[in-house]
Amino acid sequence: MSVMIHSAHAARKLALPTITLARNLLPLWLLLPLAGCGTTERMIATSSIPEYDYRVRHPIALTEAPRTLDIFVEPTRGRFDRRSAAQLREFAGLYRKFGRGAITIMAPAGPAGRPPIEPVRDALFRAGARARTIVDRYPAGPYLAAPVRLSFLGLKAEVADRCGQWPRDLAVGSGAPVDWSNKPYWNFGCAYQSAFAAQVADPRDHVAPQAEAPMDTEMRTRAIESLRYGQDPSTYWRISGDRAISTIGGAY
Repeated sequence: MSVMIHSAHAARKLALPTITLARNLLPLWLLLPLAGCGTTERMIATSSIPEYDYRVRHPIALTEAPRTLDIFVEPTRGRFDRRSAAQLREFAGLYRKFGRGAITIMAPAGPAGRPPIEPVRDALFRAGARARTIVDRYPAGPYLAAPVRLSFLGLKAEVADRCGQWPRDLAVGSGAPVDWSNKPYWNFGCAYQSAFAAQVADPRDHVAPQAEAPMDTEMRTRAIESLRYGQDPSTYWRISGDRAISTIGGAY
């Protein structure tokens, strides 16, 4: 009997360190899942972005580049039509916003002689482009109609590199391991970036948005009144008169 009591007491003494060790390691076991989540967030691979992202490969940059305009001027009196007059006003507006320095006016020098450029210069002055003008000529050849070319140096948004570069084949051809990587080709996105840069009216919008304009109190009040009467101001359309838009499909 005394031998059994002694054995049970010895077993209890051996189990106490094991229970104490498990009790001390329990907080560490609970923290293991959290530690695994933390290491996952830190292991983000970014080495492939500069090589394959088209926005990094073909970035839009603000540069000072020439802005040009070609208009057709009557060769004897220097007259031009309404379309050319509207283009000159737009050209003068671009110079007021983004241009600097002189405006170059190049007249064609052909067999018919150089057309007078004073009307063009006066139109630019009346439109607000009151800058120094440099008059020059370019060889037009034997053509019957040649434009008057205007240009100035100003702020412009363009793609930093040149499109149309093909350092590698599109398919498996060069035998390089990159042919099997299924990544976008080098020229991918360059045409899109060039078109996007040309369509934005103000190049500075690529860097930061414009400042907010003061709110239109009258428009806001009208919208609030429409909502009070159960009308949605964004989708409410009114057609004046009782005439239908089309007779196809019967009258409504």
